[in-house]
Amino acid sequence: MADSLDATLRQRKVEKNEPAASVPETETATTTTTTTTPAALPEKKRKKTKKGSKQATDDDDDDDDVEYENRWVDFARVLTFLFFLSCGLSYLVSSGESFFWSMKVPPKYLRTEWWKSQWNGPVYMTPEELSAYDGSDPTKPIYLAINHTIYDVTAGSRMYGPGGSYNIFAGTDASRGFVTGCFKEDRTPDMRGVEAMFLPLDDPEVDSHFTSAELKNLRAQEKRQAEKKVYDGLKHWVDFFAKSPKYSLVGYVKRPADWLEKEPQRELCAQAAKGRKVRKIPADKQAQ
Repeated sequence: MADSLDATLRQRKVEKNEPAASVPETETATTTTTTTTPAALPEKKRKKTKKGSKQATDDDDDDDDVEYENRWVDFARVLTFLFFLSCGLSYLVSSGESFFWSMKVPPKYLRTEWWKSQWNGPVYMTPEELSAYDGSDPTKPIYLAINHTIYDVTAGSRMYGPGGSYNIFAGTDASRGFVTGCFKEDRTPDMRGVEAMFLPLDDPEVDSHFTSAELKNLRAQEKRQAEKKVYDGLKHWVDFFAKSPKYSLVGYVKRPADWLEKEPQRELCAQAAKGRKVRKIPADKQAQ
């Protein structure tokens, strides 16, 4: 038993003093690689990152230079396009008058007065105030009124301005003259008696073919027809200015409510009176 115990102690002593088993080369290489790689990797990665960052920065600078040059080229192209577009629009708007918006009389939407009227609304002028806009003052627009409504006719300055064939209508309400054709005599909105220009002349020989009742009814009918012709004649010009793309509404003429009562009724002007004809005898009465 003692021998057995000694043998066991000697064996344990030998195992204790025995060197550790060598690790296989494969495992050592693997372990070494695994151990050294993480320590070296960050430094290499950092170096690579720094180098890459510098190279990336250089590349970005090159890209910026290219983009910067392209922006100037694009900017020049846009300016050139806008220039030719502006010239084309000017030519169309001015009906061939100018390529550079240097029109003698620009359309209403290019005039300051038109935008002011749109913003401020219609104005009310007395006949005296309206007379200041007859075209004699080049700093003011040209206004005319028809049926108490004022229009800006500056766009038609060749006709309504000084020396124009219709300058007589500027700065006033000459509604009567628009219908009668008597420009100088009828510079007034008083339309009383204008229907006479469409009434036939009385002739005793012709009137003798009618009874008193027939003649009375005939005259009443003729007057209604004449008044309608006056209305249609004035309406033609009212619609002309109201629908014109060149002329814009400014406002209205301000007059006292009883202004007509204070004005003497005008006689029909000579030019309008010349158009009157003698009443005709109806065919059914010619045989009588």
